[in-house]
Amino acid sequence: MRLNPFGGSRRTRQADAVVTGAGSGIGRAFAIELGKRGGRVVCSDLDAARARETAELIGGTGGKAFETVCDVRSLAEVTALAHTAEEWFGKAPDLVINNAGIGRGGTVVGDTPPAEWHQVLDVNLWGVIHGCHVFTPRLREAGHGSIVNVASAAAFGSAPRMAAYNVSKAGVLALSETLAAELSGTGVTVTVLCPTGVRTNILDGVSIGDENLDRWGDRLIRWTGRPPAAIARTTLDAVDRGQFYVVPQVEAKVIWQSKRLLPEPYTRAAGLLERLVR
Repeated sequence: MRLNPFGGSRRTRQADAVVTGAGSGIGRAFAIELGKRGGRVVCSDLDAARARETAELIGGTGGKAFETVCDVRSLAEVTALAHTAEEWFGKAPDLVINNAGIGRGGTVVGDTPPAEWHQVLDVNLWGVIHGCHVFTPRLREAGHGSIVNVASAAAFGSAPRMAAYNVSKAGVLALSETLAAELSGTGVTVTVLCPTGVRTNILDGVSIGDENLDRWGDRLIRWTGRPPAAIARTTLDAVDRGQFYVVPQVEAKVIWQSKRLLPEPYTRAAGLLERLVR
């Protein structure tokens, strides 16, 4: 049985963790769950007030947390985040969760403004690239630890009118797969999360161009979306097992298998469904 470097009965117990986008949604759920598991958590977010609120929630349950502001689009700020975490922990973190992200959609390729492409890719993809670039050497040198990259079922679902978001999450998935191969045998594990609907604020202000469809999309998330806390627990338990892919919902698994087994029919069906719905 391999020794647990985190000192608990499970890998994520008492882990010193860094979470980006910790001010809300899945990021906040990750931070709170890690606090419950006895870990120390650096809660990073672009919004200082939200990061502070998450840290206070952790502190209110007896956990230990430190809030800080970080714009993951900036390599310099992510590097500063790593230094801040090392100073507070007194060592490299055990766990890094690259979670910060935004949602955009509603236009087809060719109509999506280049500025929107850059905005989505800068946060969703480059933010994860920066996190992996900065923290991977530190974890490799320590000889243990885990990296969790938050992607989406959009990484392989490729729904119409979500091109920038789909591409950003597909990039996170490819990066995670590459990183997992490179870190094999080093003692550092990688986990990539690919959920479908989660009850978060990531789609606030996102429109697919039809008021009725937007309304039904909101209802669908409320009716079928899983709570962020459940996604966080499922993912951290997967980290404990050294599991790479986390596809937590039934519909995500159906999309995953359909795309793998019947890629061309799946793509045609996705396009037909979008046209029929409209």
